Amino acid sequence: MAAKSPLISDENAENITRVEELAYELRIREVMTKNVFCLEPDTVMEVALDTFQMERISGAPVTSGGKLLGILSIEDLIHALRESNLTASVREYMTTDLVVIREFDPVVEALKTFYQTNFGRLPVLNESDELVGIITKGDITNGLLNALQRDYQAEELIRYRASHLFEDIVSARTSLILRYSIKKGDFVHGGNASSNIKRALLRLGASPQIARRCGIAIYEAEMNLIIHTNHGGTIRAEIEPHKITMEAYDDGPGIEDVELAMKPGYSTATNEVREMGFGAGMGLVNIKRCVDEMKLISSKERGTNLFMILYLESTDHNPNTIG
Repeated sequence: MAAKSPLISDENAENITRVEELAYELRIREVMTKNVFCLEPDTVMEVALDTFQMERISGAPVTSGGKLLGILSIEDLIHALRESNLTASVREYMTTDLVVIREFDPVVEALKTFYQTNFGRLPVLNESDELVGIITKGDITNGLLNALQRDYQAEELIRYRASHLFEDIVSARTSLILRYSIKKGDFVHGGNASSNIKRALLRLGASPQIARRCGIAIYEAEMNLIIHTNHGGTIRAEIEPHKITMEAYDDGPGIEDVELAMKPGYSTATNEVREMGFGAGMGLVNIKRCVDEMKLISSKERGTNLFMILYLESTDHNPNTIG
């Protein structure tokens, strides 16, 4: 099986993972091995062999006065052993056709080089062409894992601080209001509002289950505005310490039979929309399943207003109704 290219193509550019993103953000100097054991060019190969065994390494740069002259690998030692020439100097067997990388290059450049060559390590140089480290695939793996761990800790801190946001504010009523304009027929951006609201909830310390339920409800309401309205509409979410109030409203054409629209599978979507994979008639049904309270008001004169409430803690409210 061919190795996966580290290059991101146009086809998968929208699906970049955090690891791939970090490969562009992290610099070589952040993940490389800095304390590098080096050999002198006049070192005898037998001494180099003993050093490799003692240090448990499979390669070492050869330097003089801080300048990189070559790389001696385990393959070079094997070559000398086969020729019974361990009394030769390192300079006679070292590799001088070098591929190097700079300390301020992004990690992705090292990944590209590893992908294109069979090298197991790359010497790292500074702006003065002095050796400052060595980078291996293992260094990159460890660096990415450490960065992901820092990401996780930072995210946990953000969520902790955000979850105490309302506690630090003294007022009669505290809330955060998010509002999004939705355009009719804009399938390209469909789901953006729900994703943004879900992300905000997670950052505010809401449980993943609450964020997921809210995200599904908003997504279905959002797609209804894209599919069924004259001009689109508005999504509004108000986040309070104990509940999330959501609203989707438009100016028409309205729902002719609300009771019929609430039945699973009923849809007035066009064939063109159905061919795109939308308009299956489950939107309102899914919304009702995800929220604690729901109310739908619609008329041809005023359009449609959909009200939804999701409680963040147990209440005595009856589910799926607004009094």
